[in-house]
Amino acid sequence: LVGYEAALPISEKSNPITRELDRADPMQIVQLLKECDAEIFQEEEEALLNYKRLYSQSVLKTMIDIINKVQEVLKDPENGLIVLSGSGTSGRLAFLIATAFNKLLRGLGQLPRYTHIIAGGHRSLVMSQEGLEDSALLGTEELRKVRSGDGEEKGLHCLTSFQAPFVAGQLDFCMNNLDIFLPVLLGFNPVSMARNDKIEGWHSTFRQVAERMQKLQESHKAFILNPAVGPEGICGFSWMKGGSATKILLETVLLAAHKTVSRESEISEKCLVEILRTYERAHEVTYAQSRKIATLVKEAGTSLQKKACVYILGWHTLGLIAIMDGVECIPTFGADHKDVQGFLIGDHKDIFNKEVDLTAQGPQVAFSQEDFVRIILPSLTELDTVLFLFTLDDDLAEVEELVIQVKEKTSNVQALSHATVGQYLPASLKKLFPDIISIMWPILFLEYEGNFIQKFQRELSTKWILNTVSTGAYILKGKILRNCMVDLRIGNSKLFWRAVSILQRFSGHSQARCLDSLLQVIYESEVVLDDLRSKDISTHILVATEKNKVVPTALLCLLRNCSVQEARMRLDTSHSIRAAIEASLNAPGHKRGAD
Repeated sequence: LVGYEAALPISEKSNPITRELDRADPMQIVQLLKECDAEIFQEEEEALLNYKRLYSQSVLKTMIDIINKVQEVLKDPENGLIVLSGSGTSGRLAFLIATAFNKLLRGLGQLPRYTHIIAGGHRSLVMSQEGLEDSALLGTEELRKVRSGDGEEKGLHCLTSFQAPFVAGQLDFCMNNLDIFLPVLLGFNPVSMARNDKIEGWHSTFRQVAERMQKLQESHKAFILNPAVGPEGICGFSWMKGGSATKILLETVLLAAHKTVSRESEISEKCLVEILRTYERAHEVTYAQSRKIATLVKEAGTSLQKKACVYILGWHTLGLIAIMDGVECIPTFGADHKDVQGFLIGDHKDIFNKEVDLTAQGPQVAFSQEDFVRIILPSLTELDTVLFLFTLDDDLAEVEELVIQVKEKTSNVQALSHATVGQYLPASLKKLFPDIISIMWPILFLEYEGNFIQKFQRELSTKWILNTVSTGAYILKGKILRNCMVDLRIGNSKLFWRAVSILQRFSGHSQARCLDSLLQVIYESEVVLDDLRSKDISTHILVATEKNKVVPTALLCLLRNCSVQEARMRLDTSHSIRAAIEASLNAPGHKRGAD
């Protein structure tokens, strides 16, 4: 198993910190995930000499090179556009960050110069559509639309994230049109660890695309920004550290570019490190609330264990973070969209423009205050947990009114508020939230762009807390084994091969045997014939994405050498997925443990 682990990319490896995460109590869960998040800011050390880190000289230099290119667009806004693009996690963050920087420009009386692309379009902002990231051609097509929509002569800069075929298609298109595009790839693995499996219906692997970019970086025609931030707390759950590090890096690069353009000054390494340190301080400030966060983890976990729900209501961009966190749980934990669901409260015209119409598209796309009041509020029960997210700059009368409505249905009401030194929670709200998580931020006496640092800190702080609460709740529900997402929903090729890896890790069987077991469960067949094996991965995914408990069922078949039917029966009669697998790992005759 040591050789198997060594072959995995950093972001898919098992983090030694969380190897016993499934046995942790709420307070331990918070402490372990806090340690994992702290690895983002870890300085270079001997154990990690082979990997670039956030503060490494080469990473800071690449950031400065990118900032200089961003400045060219900001100085000549008529002839340039900054495109933030990605699929899933990175696509949602692209939307959040592009929206923030357009708002910054409007505040300065300038035209918006940012746009975003996400695989699956705007519906993917509020619901899980994992399969769409597997198409390189779709990625190319979406980028073409941006180009044709803004005129042929514009110099576009494309910043894309992670390792999906959707992104590979865009990077390839950029490199074939270097007179128009400057591609920037953001990720958290060395290029040598990029995905090298064949992309269906396309001519390259992701690694080949990244290697081509590496060559172009020498002449500053493309850039790869890929510091290592260590393995995720839950193996492969890129919304956690990968999502946080994406937010930190993009915001730092873009904020530094805006700051130096307005001052007409050169960007320095010192300025970059100063901004990065503000995010590091946000980590300390956030986890100073560990005891209260642990209480929240316990409440949310109890709701999920009792088959109830966790609803997170956030004002403005905190609502977007809430929606993202809920959507990310669906593929990761094989969750129902109602288990953990985020809502954007208050006026959202400044976030979603008139082209983004996500209203009246069914319960799976429910995200607004109107949706919550109309669909969720009438059926709230005492078993549900409701978490409110707001700052003391928000409409507190509106917060109070909604809290009173919710309290008529359930007493499990919690809150996270952000305030600046000198701001105080009104007594009436304090009474409604006796155990509120109240985070106090220092006053920042900075120029206009600098004010956005505090907004970004609050968003990241909220993200860290929500990551911990939702992940902790699913751990308590028994959805995690060691630190592995053993009940993931197979929605794309990345998740398909991750499922095979999980089966290998815990059963000790060969990849071929694990693949056969997975196909047996997907197709409800006791025998895997060659015609099944020869089908495209996309065909398997299409069938698998509609099914529940595919990975745990396949794992029990391997551990017990039993039929699919028997494995399902064992899962159905066990109080949790983890308990069913543990019983099989410890069964007489099964000599090989998970580690």
